Amino acid sequence: MTLNCSASVATPGAAPSLARRIFAFNQAERDRWVASQAKKIPAGSRVLDIGAGACQYRPLFAHCRYESHDFAQLTPDALFAGVGYGKIDYVSDVTAIPVADASFDAALCTEVLEHVPDPVAALREFARILKVGGRLLLSAPLASGIHQAPYHFYAGFTPFWYRKFLGEVGFDVVSIEDNGGFFKFYGQESQRFNAMLHPSRYRGVFKIMAATAWLSTYPFCRVGAPLICHFLDRHDSERAFTVGYHVTAVRRAA
Repeated sequence: MTLNCSASVATPGAAPSLARRIFAFNQAERDRWVASQAKKIPAGSRVLDIGAGACQYRPLFAHCRYESHDFAQLTPDALFAGVGYGKIDYVSDVTAIPVADASFDAALCTEVLEHVPDPVAALREFARILKVGGRLLLSAPLASGIHQAPYHFYAGFTPFWYRKFLGEVGFDVVSIEDNGGFFKFYGQESQRFNAMLHPSRYRGVFKIMAATAWLSTYPFCRVGAPLICHFLDRHDSERAFTVGYHVTAVRRAA
């Protein structure tokens, strides 16, 4: 999971503040994307949130029949905002969800695939449980440090991975959107750099050295760099560095 230096939790569906879009853009932009996609799902649709955890996106699907799935083996502090699991309807491995074929009109799976030993098998299961024409909303990192250990198996996935394997298991890819470019990525890691210097992480003489470095770099790393990078990011034409992708796909007929 990439760093989110702001601990604040936004109301699902609410437009993220400028501060969240600058200093916690990873979560803020993902929340905004899920909200925009949820509005496109017809009322009354049966929707499964796969790897739902705290079920923070439940309110976005109030117009649908929202159901949740998770393997439910993480501690509360490892989940979104440390609030623990929400109401989970199906507890199972992600490659063997206990529902009939073609049960759902849509499926949501955010920041889960990197925690699955066989992510292609997971995609195959998503195809099984969705009706023909059903919509898959998927996000995962391109670059992430180890988190939710020991259930972390991949650093991330590329657009080429999504197109190849989603296509192989029965999906047509509608869109693949990057969650920020190089500059936003740099602004995020600049905040992480300063956080890693916090004196509470060190002992002895290194504590004093770290405190000096932490204080001297704080203005630029925590404020200056993320702010500058937020406005520079639109000029990154290569888009080769991003924290992750937001993917929309549709289940096609066999």
